[in-house]
Amino acid sequence: MTDQIVVRKRHVAAAVAGNALEFYDFTTYAFYAAQIGRAFFPSTSPLVSLMLSLATFGAGFVTRPLGAIIIGRYADRAGRRPAMMLSFILMGAALLILGLCPSYASIGAWASAIVVAARLIQGFALGGEVGPTTSFLLEAAPPHRRGLYTAFQSISQNFAALVAGIVGLVMASVLTGTQMDAYGWRIALLLGAIVLPFGLIVRRTLPETLHVHDPIAHDAQAHTALTGGQLRVILCSIAILCGGTVATYTQSYLTTYTSVILNMKVNIAFGATVTYGITGIISNVFGAQLSERFGRRVVMIAPRIVLALAIVPAFALLARNRDATTLVGMTAFMTLCASTSGGAMMAAIAESLKKTNRASTFSIIYAGPIVVFGGSTQLFVTWLIHQTGSVLAPAYFYLTATLVSLVGMFALRESAPAQIRTPALTQNGTVPRSG
Repeated sequence: MTDQIVVRKRHVAAAVAGNALEFYDFTTYAFYAAQIGRAFFPSTSPLVSLMLSLATFGAGFVTRPLGAIIIGRYADRAGRRPAMMLSFILMGAALLILGLCPSYASIGAWASAIVVAARLIQGFALGGEVGPTTSFLLEAAPPHRRGLYTAFQSISQNFAALVAGIVGLVMASVLTGTQMDAYGWRIALLLGAIVLPFGLIVRRTLPETLHVHDPIAHDAQAHTALTGGQLRVILCSIAILCGGTVATYTQSYLTTYTSVILNMKVNIAFGATVTYGITGIISNVFGAQLSERFGRRVVMIAPRIVLALAIVPAFALLARNRDATTLVGMTAFMTLCASTSGGAMMAAIAESLKKTNRASTFSIIYAGPIVVFGGSTQLFVTWLIHQTGSVLAPAYFYLTATLVSLVGMFALRESAPAQIRTPALTQNGTVPRSG
């Protein structure tokens, strides 16, 4: 095995570009779900059109497990780089198809079918993206910087949300409602395609980390025993990611929630996404650094407890006030709590898996909660609000998922390098090798 590789900033940026593109696309789709519904799923009922659009949004999660299995196993056998290239090419193709597809008015039901097919391809690609990318970041990082490197997965989501929010604010300011229905949402989606050439070019130059010596996982059997066994890790990780997934997609739903359900102005709703992006970036970096000093568990657990206590009061306050100050304040606070633990969560899960099947196992673990909750959260809470008549329905769902994630966090053992390695770290952050 190779002892060391050199990873440059552009490599890290290229590695997380796919994740950023995913979240930009998904966030933008959520912003313009109503417009996309009218373009591809016209109906005499605006609610039916919106629900069909959100169902298509959810279709992108159905093929994630298949992508996780196929591309994840490919990454564990052929390498992280070729797997990341494959997923990125598929992701870019699906994005272009979605953004350029003619409307229902132009080609009829073919438009609906093409959009659904694009979402299925995109889901397959994204299912296989997260495992190889997270494995690459973890394996490329110095042992004492693994928390920060893996946190870039979460940071890229927040950055994408920030860009999507800024684009949404600009579009809402310069375009009329008719223009937004006609082509505004397409412009917003296709802006994400700007990253495609950069991602493809730089990903071709990524160093391969599959065969790099891993000071933590070189003794896979001992490492698995220390983290409590592979099955325990998998079950805990699924619980953790259930909470993380619901948190992410509930936060991204706030734009639709505030504008459609609470009847707030669209530009105010986009302001929440900008707040989410800025706060998330800062919180993820801060939380990652804390996890490198104090370990993963405490940085995962403490902010999530605070979040669980704040969710229902925050939504209740927003439902009562329905103003920009309350929306920005609740978004900032909940994002601070959720994102501070985000990087530590990703690092803890990845560190607890054997390197020989890390990419495929992480992909499958990640895909499970995403399939169940990622695609259905926005659809389910919209339905729940209309069934119960309560605008606090998203809060109760969010709280339940957060409590489930806390169970997994408490049950998962510490995985930070200082806690799981018996050899002392050298000054450059590597493990001394014997003989």
